[in-house]
Amino acid sequence: MPGSMMSVSCHKHHYLLVGFLGFCLNSFVRGQKNNTLIFTKENTIRNCSCSADIHDCDYSLANLMCSCKTILPYTIDRASYHSDLTIWFTDTTVLGMLLNFTVVHYLKLSLCGSTPLPTEYLAILGLRKLQINSEVKGQFLEQNLTIYNSGDNEMRDKLKVLHKDRQMFLYISVLDTSLFNRYSLLKSYSVENVSSITDHFPSLPYSDIFSTTNNKRYVVTFIY
Repeated sequence: MPGSMMSVSCHKHHYLLVGFLGFCLNSFVRGQKNNTLIFTKENTIRNCSCSADIHDCDYSLANLMCSCKTILPYTIDRASYHSDLTIWFTDTTVLGMLLNFTVVHYLKLSLCGSTPLPTEYLAILGLRKLQINSEVKGQFLEQNLTIYNSGDNEMRDKLKVLHKDRQMFLYISVLDTSLFNRYSLLKSYSVENVSSITDHFPSLPYSDIFSTTNNKRYVVTFIY
């Protein structure tokens, strides 16, 4: 009889342990934040969801560790990325298709090649933080740049004022792709409270695309 009671007790503890481990595993999986990785390889574009960081330009590891699918260039639409977005690229053509007028908050760009890039300007919406990785003259360069932090008190005050005036406060970052060719510090400067991009920056590419309605104000940041 005591042996039978001990056996029941052991089984009960076993089930409790299995249930607890299952709960922990489910909580861990739910707590993981998948990041988006997009890369080009041999004329194909791969869109991946990754639960762990992948070493830059390691295509085989990305295909192995991430959930990836091939997308066609003409199916690319203007998506919004509110979590981390990483792009591995070798030329500006696909990079422009992926980034121009796309909403991205946290962006990492890694140049996977040594071919110099032409000077082109990409317009990125809502960019808060940027990280670039490149290889210049045999040296690997990693740099980070904070465009704005939504937690800043000064920024919150500005948003409150604009909200009272029923104005929209939009961030536009203009990225110079030739910065990947230089071994120099990543720089930026911003122009706030821009009512008309066409009037303020007439020579800026895409300036005519942005609306000039009265209830919009822009913060234009140039990254170079």
